[in-house]
Amino acid sequence: MNRMRSRKTTVIAAACTAGVLLAAGCSSSAGGKKAEEEGNPVSAGKANTPRMKIAMITHAPPGDTFWDLIRKGAKAAAAKDNVELVYSSDPNAATQANLIQNAVDQKVDGIAITLAKPDAMKDAIAKARKAGIPVVGFNAGLDAWKQQDLLSYFGQDEKVAGQAFGERLNKLGAKHNICVIQDQGHVALEARCAGVKKTFKGTTENLYVNGTDMPSVKATIAAKLKQNSKIDYVVTLGAPIALTAVQSVADAGGKAKVATFDLNKDLVRAVQDGAVEFAVDQQPYLQGYLAVDGLWLNKSNGNFSGGGAAPVLTGPAFVDKDNVDAIAKFASKGTR
Repeated sequence: MNRMRSRKTTVIAAACTAGVLLAAGCSSSAGGKKAEEEGNPVSAGKANTPRMKIAMITHAPPGDTFWDLIRKGAKAAAAKDNVELVYSSDPNAATQANLIQNAVDQKVDGIAITLAKPDAMKDAIAKARKAGIPVVGFNAGLDAWKQQDLLSYFGQDEKVAGQAFGERLNKLGAKHNICVIQDQGHVALEARCAGVKKTFKGTTENLYVNGTDMPSVKATIAAKLKQNSKIDYVVTLGAPIALTAVQSVADAGGKAKVATFDLNKDLVRAVQDGAVEFAVDQQPYLQGYLAVDGLWLNKSNGNFSGGGAAPVLTGPAFVDKDNVDAIAKFASKGTR
């Protein structure tokens, strides 16, 4: 309980940081000239700083709506900060490394990167840093960002999130779960399931699936449920996988329940309907926003978040039947 209270405080602090950043861009147009004279880089809600070019490179697979929230937050920050945002993604780590090199060749002013498989991107990031380009990490790679000389990191501690998830399952009386990993070797996903296993008092089994092939995901989960009727919870690590798992449970004819990490608007409705028991929200919109805004603040003011040593946490926060209606209005706008 003390650990979660501490983490909740940290998450609130991170959210407050975002609020401060947003508030900085809310000066009136009447005060714009004065702000410029005083050296304030933001007036009338938009930056008056020179145009920047920022590359955002993620491991997003095609069609995963989670990344739409990341990108929406990044675009909002770019619009405020007078930033040209160049977004690219590929689930293949080697391709991500090539995309980093492309950004270096384009002499961008900053790079925001997800470190799902950090070892594969280490050399490319080093080249960016050698070229004097600041790099921030977000969403994945909490244990690697400092070693790779990144400026800041924005995301959630996946180990802590997984442990909180396992404790939640204990309170619900669960006995046996399968933790469905849609990308083997992805450090954040593996950390989530490891966290669940650490605190869950029952049995946790990892089940690897191909997250880019939903019919296969559906069939694999259903087959596992048919094979072992003692499984009472399916733990998934993304909203699309969770919604597919709901169908798998129906196909298997069992009574297993579904709980998940991450949200989208369809997942929020599934929590409202009771099809999904609960979800852990890491606020991807906020991650995308802070990654771009953090690079702009560094370029404009020399600011850096977390003192260069601590991550800025955006989660975990539980969403269940008790608070889902309050979240739904934001999910419908694509900000949660």
